[in-house]
Amino acid sequence: MASLAEWIAGARPRTLPNAVAPVIAGTGAAAWLGGADPVRAALALLVALALIVGVNYANDYSDGVRGTDDERTGPVRLVGARLASPAAVRAAAVGSLALAGVAGLVLALLSAPWLIAVGVVCLAGAWLYTGGSRPYGYAGLGEVAVFVFFGLVAVLGTQFTQALRIDWVGAVAAVATGAMSSAVLVANNLRDIPTDAASGKITLAVRLGDRRTRVLFVALLAIAGVATLVLTAATPWCAVGLLAAPLAWRAAAPVRTGAHGAALIPVLRDTGLTLLVWASATAITLAALA
Repeated sequence: MASLAEWIAGARPRTLPNAVAPVIAGTGAAAWLGGADPVRAALALLVALALIVGVNYANDYSDGVRGTDDERTGPVRLVGARLASPAAVRAAAVGSLALAGVAGLVLALLSAPWLIAVGVVCLAGAWLYTGGSRPYGYAGLGEVAVFVFFGLVAVLGTQFTQALRIDWVGAVAAVATGAMSSAVLVANNLRDIPTDAASGKITLAVRLGDRRTRVLFVALLAIAGVATLVLTAATPWCAVGLLAAPLAWRAAAPVRTGAHGAALIPVLRDTGLTLLVWASATAITLAALA
């Protein structure tokens, strides 16, 4: 039986900024429109956190039963390491996704019922990333899904459920958030190229190869930087988001210098921290100047 610490590790806490930051950014964008609502923001945060934990457990289960996680560097894999039964991890995934669904249903009924359809797509995307007979995560589409779900949908959805409309500020913030969220997955998949290729998991990193995956990681961080400069058209004070630049530089250092394996693990942490600092600084600025 897995211990509580192993279950927590299996939820992959280092990915939580990918859930928290879009809600922060979206709430800041809603405040810019004069529509921030703490109750709806809290519901959006619950949806995002439950969804990402559900995704992580679902990936652990699906990759584990396929044997993809038998040899891995990085966070503990509950099924792959034989720490928990596949049924137990699947139940944890389903429970987390169900919680996300319930919270999302409440949020949709408080704002716009048509968002229920968006929620259904998000839940399906969470499970089919590595689940089902043709998982899209095995076809090199994982980074695209992260950009869409934890960038565009999460930020603009958070803005809309509070302000009941979106604008270009929210859209640019969503692009920046999606780019940094995708960079976290790129770093993870860069580390796992050898084992993913051997097990038949054809991620985008496997398709691109080591060198071009490193270029993609840096490019995604650069896109976030450009988006920050675009936001200064709303208010020059959005340049405060560039406070995250030193963290981005630190995150990219192992990627730029050719690190491999376990040496790439800190990249996930530092990229997530970059995302969280950027979202917080930008949201505070937008809210203060609304």
